[in-house]
Amino acid sequence: MRKAIILFSGGLDSILCAKILQETPAYAQAGKTKLLGIFFKSYFFNSEQAITAAKLVKLPLKVIDFSEEQLKITKNPKHGYGKNMNPCIDCRILMFKKAKEIMKKQGFDFIVTGEVLGERPMSQNKRAMELIEKESKLKGYILRPLCAKLLEPAIPEKIGWINREKMFDIRGRSRKKQIEMAKKYKIKKYPSPSGGCLLTDPEFSKRLKKLFQICAKCKNSDIELLKIGRHFWENKVKIIVGRNYNENKQIKKLARKADILIEMKNYTGPLTLVRNYSKSKVKKTIIEKAQNLTQFYSLKARGKRDAQFKIAQSKRK
Repeated sequence: MRKAIILFSGGLDSILCAKILQETPAYAQAGKTKLLGIFFKSYFFNSEQAITAAKLVKLPLKVIDFSEEQLKITKNPKHGYGKNMNPCIDCRILMFKKAKEIMKKQGFDFIVTGEVLGERPMSQNKRAMELIEKESKLKGYILRPLCAKLLEPAIPEKIGWINREKMFDIRGRSRKKQIEMAKKYKIKKYPSPSGGCLLTDPEFSKRLKKLFQICAKCKNSDIELLKIGRHFWENKVKIIVGRNYNENKQIKKLARKADILIEMKNYTGPLTLVRNYSKSKVKKTIIEKAQNLTQFYSLKARGKRDAQFKIAQSKRK
């Protein structure tokens, strides 16, 4: 029995690939595949969807955190960005390189992905797929069951591990064929094709681009703060105003030493964080602006003259 790693996002395409290799007599020899699902989590996408889907298809799943490595390539991608701040080609190369390390160490034979030719404009065209295989040094060892018949045979097909005739020829962004296959395999729950990577989100990308311009050495806390609150820049000082109770809690948790926290004393309202990325002291006018924003976004305090504020410096490390 051959062993394969499947890059498993938990989306419909990867679910189908798992089912194809679990239930279809895809191997030339008798027997089912031995699969290990791998999900790479980062600051920009989490593993919840993959974990849920892996349980659904009874796929053993290994979650690997590559946040710092992905953040590094996101700052300066060799192959550029997509429509927003998404370095899809560089990200795929990184994933495949790490999967290759596991493949060699643990004796796996090849790698499977749910990629569909033409489904993603940047990373799922023929040229990009060939480039990714070449730079990850996995040429021929990546099997794409959903569109395999549209591509050159992979090594597992050439040498008889996989029956190419059992593979598919799906192309483009329509999911009609995949939905038909889902019915065949009795898969009723699967996520919508919205992606899930924050780097493809226009608003998040704007925030991230600005952060990179101000602080090239930004860290986990800086990235996590981009996901919540209302953001305002004053030169190299950022003001973040919470939008609800849960965001207030998150802001407090993400505050680090030297951050300034502002909240209303005599009214309910948002928690505001002031983070200084400059070497000079935060100006009094910026603190005043942060106070005004805190009051403005407090529905009960807006326009009131008796508003009082609690200002404290975070002591968290």
